[in-house]
Amino acid sequence: MTKGHRILTVDVFAEKSLAGNQLAVVLDAADIPGDVMQRIAKEMNISETTFVMPPADPAHAAKVRIFTPASELPFAGHPTVGTAWVLATEGLVPGGSLEFVLEEGIGPVKVRGVKSQGGLTFWMTHPELAFGAVERRRVQAAEAIGLTEDDLVADVPVQVATTGNPFLFFALRDASAVDEAAPDMELLGDVLDGTHAFGAFVFTAVGGNRLYSRMFSLDIPEDPATGSGSGPLGGFAVKYGLVARAPRVAIVNEQGTKMGRQSFIHIELTYGDSEDIPSQIEVGGSVRPVITGTLLDS
Repeated sequence: MTKGHRILTVDVFAEKSLAGNQLAVVLDAADIPGDVMQRIAKEMNISETTFVMPPADPAHAAKVRIFTPASELPFAGHPTVGTAWVLATEGLVPGGSLEFVLEEGIGPVKVRGVKSQGGLTFWMTHPELAFGAVERRRVQAAEAIGLTEDDLVADVPVQVATTGNPFLFFALRDASAVDEAAPDMELLGDVLDGTHAFGAFVFTAVGGNRLYSRMFSLDIPEDPATGSGSGPLGGFAVKYGLVARAPRVAIVNEQGTKMGRQSFIHIELTYGDSEDIPSQIEVGGSVRPVITGTLLDS
């Protein structure tokens, strides 16, 4: 690095500070090599760190690279929402617009901000939803998350769904089963490898278009709020009748409560001709600032 860089940490999908999912955002990062970005993300040791650079297309607001402590991701939800919020509140979006595009590894991602009495909420538009592999070894899949086959909803498959990051979804019988989940990382690794999924998303429907969930992966043992998985989660819940289908479906996903970082992720699905694939998926939520500082040269 050739100079100090501003770094901000925020809590994403949080309705109060010190909740939600932590994110570090490094600004003006064009001069930071990729291997150093990875080292910085490991130093931060939170689920993701983003690096903001000038966009390739001048019509877009910024290029964003996203790193976990172990690897780079092409796309992720809370880093997109949190980075968009930082750019808007720091006055770094040309023209001060609250609707703009971020360039990520999967391509352009649309975001929009909404002002309300509670502050500025940001929404991101997901790429198209796709359903993938079904894990037919239901007993082994349940054991991988520390449960039994009886804890799974009987007529709902354990299946991959994705809008860029593939997750393996487990519909569970109730909230106590979600709280009781305790992954065996060796078994979970085998199940995830077999389905080519990034993580295991366990959830239950708790009524009133509300879901209660947790997400486990090998990179991030447990994630307090998973925006890239919540869009597919909403589509999965509607496909299998856990949330009623309608032309427009609004869902709230509560995540992170078991680990002491309660998050509320809002999901909006728009349906057209397809019974299973929404024509649009948006995920949004609140962001709370935590720390601002300078990342020193190394």
